[in-house]
Amino acid sequence: MPRTDKSSYADKQKRRAEHIEKGYEERGVSDEEAERRAWATFNKESGGGDMSGSGRGHSDTHESSRKGSSGQSPEKRSHAAKNGWETRRRYGNG
Repeated sequence: MPRTDKSSYADKQKRRAEHIEKGYEERGVSDEEAERRAWATFNKESGGGDMSGSGRGHSDTHESSRKGSSGQSPEKRSHAAKNGWETRRRYGNG
């Protein structure tokens, strides 16, 4: 699948996408898939790119970057996972 030309993006936008890409790579995603996901995440957060000029467009949401954290501590996530496992074991769904 051909990649889209990224030359129209500003340097700051490219740096932001690279930062997102590194995060995916640190989680074990392949280089090509990390790049694809990074640009998809960047475009979703920024609404398809920033407009030139101060204060134009709408603010970035960053919802995609926080999607997996759910705002819980690691202890609470671990507890929830253990409860889910117990429920699946009890009812034979897993």
